[in-house]
Amino acid sequence: MLVYAAGAVVFVAMLETSIVNVALPTIRDDLGSDPAVTQWTVLAYLLPVVALVLPAGRWLDRVGKRSALVASVGGFAVASAAAGLAPGVGFLVAARVAQGVCAAVMFALMPVLATLAVRPEARGRAMSVLATLGPLGAVAGPPLGGLLLGVAGWRPVFFAVVPVAVAIVGVGLLAMPDDGPLRAPDRRWLAEAALMALGLGVLLVALTRTAEAGPEWLLLLLPATVVMGFWWRMPNSRPVLTLLHVPGVLAGHVAVLLLALGFAVMQFLLPFYLGDVVGVGPETTGVTMLAFAAGMGLAGPVGGVLADRWGAWRAGALGAVVVTVGLLLVQPLPARWEPFDVAWRLALAGVGMGLYGGPVQAMVMSAAPRDLIATTGGTVQLARNLGFALGPAVATTVWAGDGYSAPGMRGAMAAGVVAAGLGAFALVTHWRRTARHRAVDAGPDRPPVAAARRATSRRSAGPPSDRLRRTEEG
Repeated sequence: MLVYAAGAVVFVAMLETSIVNVALPTIRDDLGSDPAVTQWTVLAYLLPVVALVLPAGRWLDRVGKRSALVASVGGFAVASAAAGLAPGVGFLVAARVAQGVCAAVMFALMPVLATLAVRPEARGRAMSVLATLGPLGAVAGPPLGGLLLGVAGWRPVFFAVVPVAVAIVGVGLLAMPDDGPLRAPDRRWLAEAALMALGLGVLLVALTRTAEAGPEWLLLLLPATVVMGFWWRMPNSRPVLTLLHVPGVLAGHVAVLLLALGFAVMQFLLPFYLGDVVGVGPETTGVTMLAFAAGMGLAGPVGGVLADRWGAWRAGALGAVVVTVGLLLVQPLPARWEPFDVAWRLALAGVGMGLYGGPVQAMVMSAAPRDLIATTGGTVQLARNLGFALGPAVATTVWAGDGYSAPGMRGAMAAGVVAAGLGAFALVTHWRRTARHRAVDAGPDRPPVAAARRATSRRSAGPPSDRLRRTEEG
């Protein structure tokens, strides 16, 4: 039950990243604001989600998980209701900021809940629930938002998530033990959060505005780099940096970021292709795009089973390769295609995403030290959200460089294919390296005394969590 509650958490949080987009023109007209101000209805949510998810993970390692679930999801419900009741655009933007802060905690918390709720041998299936429901929330946002908008206006777009959030809080109170209270963050954590929020916030603004207003916004990358350099030198960053040296963790993060980027490029370009090149209406475009969600939904449970039976690395690498093949088949984007020609290719890419998502998250969370499990959840979500933010910026930059032509669109799609391919390469390379090391350790010429000495040395050194704790304290 707790795993599905965690899946509902990520579904709701991802739903709010996309459901509002279709309502922006109506919000502008109803509240009497201009398009630039109305756009902050979206950015006000995305900025804290991206900027605070890693500090939220660091904080969650020190507080009770049940209390954090109740506070974050309950706060999300209150902020959603406030957004639906907003009398003006300023109030709406403030409510969206509160939603984003709560969602950052939710994103970092949900893989922790799934990890702690099941035995290690069932972790692949548990993570597949999250990896399937999250993207489904993002894909379901526009059609659901359009339906609510057509029936009852823009305010129910925010009210719709409130009963789901209340139900999640109830499940958490019933299914989770009381593992401690919330604690106020200390000054070092606040300084870390402020630097991360500033640096990643400026980075997200640069990427978002580049996609909308031109490449001059990329100049903001310089101050963002300076701010992140200050964070890099802080003592609180050491556990995060050490975490990325744990075998498998870095490869998993690289794959998550690059495959999310490839997915975001595809999701950004295909509506333009279907509308401008193929010449179909928005209803047909929406149905065609749902083929990706259908493939992912069908393959997600299979990916979890394969991860638990074959091993997470092998299942994740297979899924990443299938995603890349699916995107490669989409990449030609010729004028003669019909919607079905796009749909079956999208379905194949969705199958790959379903096979890959749960296993990759399971392998990263399994490799993480126990006392940094929430930090790991935060870093994974940060990598995924950065990939989603980078995708439209990369697609727009490449497409605009060729005057928004059809060859430029294909070139932009090729950039997404390359990103997904590099993510798959990272997973396949690590899988082969891991298999080779296991074969060497199990080889017949390996002296048993030397193996015993290595095992004793590893035991005397203590688990990775102890070594990381000593690094942090030092």
